[in-house]
Amino acid sequence: MERPATFALTLLPGARRLLKAHARELPQRDDLCGAFCGALALQAAELAAHAGEPLDQDAVALAAGSVVSGMREPGTLPHGEPGRRDYRLAIPSIEDSAVSGTTAAGVLRAIEQLSEGALAVVPVAGPWTADALSGLYELAESRERPVTLIANFATHHLWGSRASVSQLLDYLLDGELEGPEPDWLVGHFACVVGRVQGRRGNLYAIADTYPALGNRGVHMQPQERLAAALERRDMPAGGMLVVGFAEDAPYLREGVRGLGLREATWDNGTVTAEALR
Repeated sequence: MERPATFALTLLPGARRLLKAHARELPQRDDLCGAFCGALALQAAELAAHAGEPLDQDAVALAAGSVVSGMREPGTLPHGEPGRRDYRLAIPSIEDSAVSGTTAAGVLRAIEQLSEGALAVVPVAGPWTADALSGLYELAESRERPVTLIANFATHHLWGSRASVSQLLDYLLDGELEGPEPDWLVGHFACVVGRVQGRRGNLYAIADTYPALGNRGVHMQPQERLAAALERRDMPAGGMLVVGFAEDAPYLREGVRGLGLREATWDNGTVTAEALR
């Protein structure tokens, strides 16, 4: 007789508020995935406005020095997404779409600036393994105040976002890593909001930036695939931004060091608005 299957589901502190904000904000505007995630981190911490302006993806983009492409290139959006260019604010633009978007350092700066120091961001540059990812998740999970994990990864190392229940169970119970083909191939930001632990594997819940991915932008990824996507060996570098309250920053930084991870920003291949001046 097959033994009963049991799973442990956890959400990061503040994840339910983040997911509500995520549903309201979808989809990201073109080139603003990092800014979209920064806005979710602010709203997860119950910060909705700054100087009378909403803390949405446009506000974060402007503070982060984001740059949008003059024209959308084919293949840069997931299948079924038409794109969105109804920017609320005037975001600087560049013709070369290969370097448009937001830097990790820019997202960090924007969150700390727009929160007026209430939030602190710990940038984690790796090295990435399944164990390192698990340790970082548990570090964030241990706080009472909201903590948001903003992942900057390469999408083609992930499973496709519409894994079947059977595929998810085969992974959780048997460690089977065969899954759907990747949806697309770009460098991208998305938020990690929860985890399901099974007998042979851990799945991470990703709050992504397009409703065509997963179930209205939420999908599950095996720990091995997510770690490889963060490592981005065949693309400009990636990593994880750990967004917490300033009071929790010393604990988070010490925990990152204890995991053998490196606290540093990384160059994801994007230019900044400042560089265009």
